[in-house]
Amino acid sequence: MIYFLEDDDSIRKLVVYALESQGFEVQGFPAPSGFWAAMKQALPELVLLDIMLPQEDGLSILAKLRKQEQTAQLPVIMLTAKNTEYDRAYGLDLGADDYISKPFGMLELTARVRAVLRRAERPSREPEYRAGRLQMLPARREVRVDGTLVPLTYKEFELLQLLLEARGRVLTREILMDRIWDQSADRENRTLDVHIRTLRAKLGAAGAMVETVRGVGYRLHEEIT
Repeated sequence: MIYFLEDDDSIRKLVVYALESQGFEVQGFPAPSGFWAAMKQALPELVLLDIMLPQEDGLSILAKLRKQEQTAQLPVIMLTAKNTEYDRAYGLDLGADDYISKPFGMLELTARVRAVLRRAERPSREPEYRAGRLQMLPARREVRVDGTLVPLTYKEFELLQLLLEARGRVLTREILMDRIWDQSADRENRTLDVHIRTLRAKLGAAGAMVETVRGVGYRLHEEIT
């Protein structure tokens, strides 16, 4: 089930129709009150969330979802007319898993939804990883620094896991963008840089382990056991 919170009736109906035609089960909400009522009854697999809403803005809703244990890892895609780098960075900092600017095409939206759900449902049979003060348990989708649980978004988790799996090798921007976002990297795309910055901040004392290799990409420079 996908929950879609959008106050514009025409956009909401179009997106619901487009996703349902692709086999998804979707429930649309024109206002946050209905959305929160539904969340109390059943949690969705993914939330599509507009920013400009009556009653409560989308960023506030996202922040609440990330603070609650049962929805801290719930995939969220932001849909918004705002398209500045600051708005994107702020949404990602709050824990959005993806960010699509209006107007958008239905093919792009469907592809993004499939990509986020694919990452969320990927079986986690990898072993435990340790690197200095950092510990990752893929089967539980848990990351800890000095034993303290660090909540990460799905993209942040996948990004960190790739760096851990590389065992100190440099991963290029192209590889990371292709593996995490299913798209090629370009000089103007700052998505990866924003996620690296938020990942470092969340890791706190272990954040410095994520090293920038200028002009190439990133690596986790601590020895991994």
